[in-house]
Amino acid sequence: MVKYYQMIRNIILISFASLFLVFSFPNFNLSFLAFIGFILLFFAIENKSPKEAFLIFYISGFIFYLGTLYWLYHVTVAGLIILCLYLALYFGVLGLICFRLKAYSLRLIAIPLIWSFLEYIQSHLPIMGFGWLSLGYSQYKNLPLIQIADFSGVYGVSFTVMMVNVAIYRTFKKSFREVIITALVLIAVFGYGIMRVNERGYGNGVRVSVIQGNIPQELKWDPKAQDMIIEKYIALTKMAALESADLIVWPETSFPGFFEIDEDMTEKILTLVKETKIPILIGVNTEKDEKYFNSAALISPEGSMTNKYDKIHLVPFGEYVPFSNKFPAFHKLILGELGEFTPGKDFKAFSLQPSAFSQTVKFSVLICFEDIFPEISRKFVKNGAKFLIVITNDAWYGKSGAAYQHAANSVFRAIENRVPVVRCANTGYSCFIDSRGGIYDSVSEKNSLLFVTGYKTAVVNAK
Repeated sequence: MVKYYQMIRNIILISFASLFLVFSFPNFNLSFLAFIGFILLFFAIENKSPKEAFLIFYISGFIFYLGTLYWLYHVTVAGLIILCLYLALYFGVLGLICFRLKAYSLRLIAIPLIWSFLEYIQSHLPIMGFGWLSLGYSQYKNLPLIQIADFSGVYGVSFTVMMVNVAIYRTFKKSFREVIITALVLIAVFGYGIMRVNERGYGNGVRVSVIQGNIPQELKWDPKAQDMIIEKYIALTKMAALESADLIVWPETSFPGFFEIDEDMTEKILTLVKETKIPILIGVNTEKDEKYFNSAALISPEGSMTNKYDKIHLVPFGEYVPFSNKFPAFHKLILGELGEFTPGKDFKAFSLQPSAFSQTVKFSVLICFEDIFPEISRKFVKNGAKFLIVITNDAWYGKSGAAYQHAANSVFRAIENRVPVVRCANTGYSCFIDSRGGIYDSVSEKNSLLFVTGYKTAVVNAK
């Protein structure tokens, strides 16, 4: 009977802990639940063996990732399950470590520190690096809390959230010293954050227009839809041009072919830019020396491509197959007859000459999911970029939390580098983020941000 009671108790604790963590992330946005989600797991592993502690955390992790990454089923059900089984291992390791640390007084610091380290490993492993759902990202709308990311990255925010979980759990054990320490840490974190949020922003005001074409995924590469796609983007661009933008941005692979190779479509774009006399940054596929690239091309008002950035961090099993040069059959199994993309090498900084400025302003582009890797954004800023542009296509994942989870990453890249970030997505979330992580404008229609057609022009303060 006791064993049956314990099993029911564990099921309840694991279920609620997992749901609390799921609901703390977009698109539920109940971010406060992240501060209590792990408490229930700490209770669940009391009086358990190391193996049981690992399994309890592992099962909770699997449910959490399945509940937040469910949108991947639009692409691959098997891949979704495998990914969640893999990511849950980090939860399991934390459970095992929590069991080992239960007799030590340093757990208030040790557990958050170890969790932050596990998140770092999860984000930086070759091929399997996937930091999409670091705990700190759940707080992307909590601006005072997340300002510490400018020196700690998202991992510092994850540390703080986990620290609160440990401190609250310890209060149930009549240990209040941890609460006092945590309260002092929170005062320092929020004090710094409030100071940063209230800082006045300075810089050159660059007017940027983002175009959200809202092209269904099943039509993006349909040859019969090419003319419709181009004409739709041209019409939206002409409307945006009336608002005197300094730069107009199209999303990732918005050009439905290979730029310069598909001559008729390329000529339409060049003619459009010459007519509007506004430079356009466009997401294109390009080819050189029989190699294919996912690129961003800057077209000058004179109607020529002045610079091009080739995506550096490709999507494994989507844009390339790891080790396919050694195992050609593996490539055919994953991508069929499709060719692979080649990664770019240069962290390009584009130069823009706004009409009202005497000096050029530099910016850089992140394509697809490159904004989830902090080191990529950091290298662009070190190369002189005063603001970042993310061009992406999240149409794959339907009306889910995917686009908002993706945008949460962009918020942290803005804070970490103290530069504005402009997001331009095929179906949304297209928005403008200031250097303090605040989202201040977006493409919307009837209070809807996803799967709507439109454009938005806003001022970007590029310091």
